[in-house]
Amino acid sequence: MTLRVHTLLYDGVEDQDFIGPITALGTVDGVEHSFVTIDGSGAVTTAAGLELTVRTPWSPEDADLLVIPGGGYGPGSAVEEQRGTVPPALAAARGPGLTLAAVCTGTLLLAAAGITTGRRCTTHHIALDDLRRQGAIVTAGRVVDDGDLITAGGVTSGIDLGLHLVERFFGPASAAQAEEILEHERRTEPW
Repeated sequence: MTLRVHTLLYDGVEDQDFIGPITALGTVDGVEHSFVTIDGSGAVTTAAGLELTVRTPWSPEDADLLVIPGGGYGPGSAVEEQRGTVPPALAAARGPGLTLAAVCTGTLLLAAAGITTGRRCTTHHIALDDLRRQGAIVTAGRVVDDGDLITAGGVTSGIDLGLHLVERFFGPASAAQAEEILEHERRTEPW
C-alpha cells in the first residue's frame, strides 16, 4: 500500500504541528510525502523562522491524506491571515478517498471552510470555544477520529495524530514500532 500524504504549509505555520505527524508517518514504508501550498511552489517561512522551499503544487486530487497544521491563534496569527485563501481551497478539495487531518488551530481553517460543522473534532484548548461557535461538535480527546476528518489538540498532539494515522493506515504493529522508534508513548486513545 502507498499512502500519498500532502502537508499544507503557509507563512507562520507552527513547526511542531507539521513535524510531529510527518515524523511518525516517516517511520513506515509506503508513505509518499509532499509539502504543498495553496499558491503553488515557493518559499514558506515557519513560525520558528525555518525557510522551506515547496516544490509540489496544490493538488489534493493526488493525495489520500491532507494534513493541515495550525499557526497560532487570534488576531495577527498566521491562521487568521490564511482565512481568506485556505478555507475555500479546503472546501473545494473535499472528495471521496481524501482524509483531512488537522493539528492544533489548523482545525479552525477546516471550520472556516465549513468542514467541521456538525462533526466531532478538537483543537488547541484556547480555541475550543471558537471551534464550537463555528458549529463543530467539540470532543474531548487528544486525537478525534470522525471518519474522513481527524483532528488533534495542541502542538505536540501532532505526534499522537501521526501515530494514530500510522495505526489506521498500516496497522497496530506499525504504530507500536513507530512509538518505539520515536520513543514516544501516545497519551490517550483516539476518540
